[in-house]
Amino acid sequence: MKKLSTVITGVGSYIPEVKLENKAFESTLFYNPDGSLIDAPGSEIIDKFKDITGIIERRYVTENLQTSDIAAMAAKEAIANAGIDPETIDQIILAHNFGDVRIGTIQTDILPSIASRVKHLLGIKNPLCVPYDILFGCPGWVQGVIQADSYIKSGLAKRCLVIGAETLSRVVDPHDRDSMIYSDGAGATIVEGVETDEEEPSGILSAAVMSHTADEAYYLYLGMSNKPGSDEKIRYIKMHGRKIYEYAITQVPQAMKIALDKSGVPIEKVKKVLIHQANEKMDEAMIIRFFKLYKKREIPEHIMPMSIHKLGNSSVATIPTLFDLIIKKQLENHEITKGDILLFASVGAGMNINAFVYRY
Repeated sequence: MKKLSTVITGVGSYIPEVKLENKAFESTLFYNPDGSLIDAPGSEIIDKFKDITGIIERRYVTENLQTSDIAAMAAKEAIANAGIDPETIDQIILAHNFGDVRIGTIQTDILPSIASRVKHLLGIKNPLCVPYDILFGCPGWVQGVIQADSYIKSGLAKRCLVIGAETLSRVVDPHDRDSMIYSDGAGATIVEGVETDEEEPSGILSAAVMSHTADEAYYLYLGMSNKPGSDEKIRYIKMHGRKIYEYAITQVPQAMKIALDKSGVPIEKVKKVLIHQANEKMDEAMIIRFFKLYKKREIPEHIMPMSIHKLGNSSVATIPTLFDLIIKKQLENHEITKGDILLFASVGAGMNINAFVYRY
């Protein structure tokens, strides 16, 4: 017997050309949120930053590119990987946070939507291909896949292009040490309805979504530069790092467990956990907490692939980019084979959390 499953049939990503190592920030003057200078050698600040985040370098787009450009590049790769005609795509679901931000400005541009711009750049003429954006914080791509699954299983769509793209280098405060976390990138997937075996179906098996918007709503926000005397009208991405860390390690494992329990798959069968690349220590703490929920203290080796060390935190792009790298065997010590159980999970501004279980 066969059943309709939502399957990822194509993957693609765009990793920007500009490589910025930590040492590039050695001479930067960093300030605390209260405007006081962080009085420590640049090398000391960078070493501490690396110990916490795991980041060695990050990628930025070149001056001529914007979010819509790199989203289209990743999309073209996913379309080619799937071997499909782009005119057969029913929906273009694009997750981002700031839209297109031109070099030299800090103004968000989402008129028209980034998804509409991508449809234009791809040259898709089909009027039944509907493009729209998702603003869901860092979990945007995961949410886009969950949304595509709902449309496919309801019969409202057969094939979707789901993209996560961001150019955070355009919206960071250069005098805030947290700015070293952020990077640029794009990841894309073709998600479609496919007939698979009813007894052991491929594709999305289950999902979970959570949101907390009391005090948590403003753990990530826009605020003025930390540098005294800066223009109060210009605002940059800011975060309450410690609060996010405590929130994530408490709540994300719960959402992961809900998704896995709904799937009926035992934790021993999970081959890979693809978590949003936000912070190495935070991701490690989340996976430990997750396994403890099942009274497991031993974490399987190579279960949690990481790309943050070289690519930084590109928000909505981290998970699809990570997935693309593994599928194309470009991440050392990691591979995915047919039948493997994967768990995708993310957390970000909102605060929003989501997860889905997937059989490859």
